[in-house]
Amino acid sequence: MRVLITGSNSGFGLLAALGFARAGHQVVATMRNPDKGEALRTAALAEQLSIEIRQLDVTDSASVLAAITDPGELDVVVNNAGFEVQSAMEFVDDDLLDRQLDTNVRGPMRVMRAVLPAWRERGSGVVVNVSSIAGVVTVPYGGAYAASKHALGAITEALHYEMTSMGLRFALIEPGRFDTEFHSNIVTPAGWEQSPYFARAQGFRAALTSLDGSGGKPAPQLVADAIIAAATDPSTPLHTLVGPDAELIATARAQGDFEQFEATMRAAIGWHD
Repeated sequence: MRVLITGSNSGFGLLAALGFARAGHQVVATMRNPDKGEALRTAALAEQLSIEIRQLDVTDSASVLAAITDPGELDVVVNNAGFEVQSAMEFVDDDLLDRQLDTNVRGPMRVMRAVLPAWRERGSGVVVNVSSIAGVVTVPYGGAYAASKHALGAITEALHYEMTSMGLRFALIEPGRFDTEFHSNIVTPAGWEQSPYFARAQGFRAALTSLDGSGGKPAPQLVADAIIAAATDPSTPLHTLVGPDAELIATARAQGDFEQFEATMRAAIGWHD
């Protein structure tokens, strides 16, 4: 198979690119700045892996089309590029919300629109969209990010209904907290640290670590493996939770109404007003 992955310079994208290539697949590893692909480039050269690095900025339609000149050469697309805004919703202005949605929602749509018409005509193709447990359950001070991942989930479900009869397949990977560089790319609004919410938000983030267990956040290879399985195994369900915290949170949410869920999670992480 020939697989295109966005956001391949680090984290889940880098590990998935290596995993696909080590399994014998051809990989087109894309990133906004190819200069940041040195780790992937070095590993591919050392192991003689079939990995081609291309520039692709998911927020730029021209960049997407320049990277995907022949959709027919691709069998799988993995939409992995994204970032997180952390803030109380009151502080998320129009520009910051647009940036969040442009990258995490319109970005995957640009990539999918570049391949879906040709794939529909061909009658085959797989899209794996990397979402988050935040696409299932919203957390305080992460509402903009959760909104983007809820939207990505809705789009993926719609595509599943609309295109599976045409031979295409879709999958959502919904990880919890993992030990990656993703958190170093978190964006906050100007004045956030001086806001009346900041101390409480820090307390909430600290409380969340109680879900990591004694070993801390799990290794991101679990997510890369789930991405590869979703791309290669037709029996993969539309939604795949990855990580013990994601499974715990989703299970708790499914067991009752919102108020019960809130009480359960507050007790689980010891976060009370």
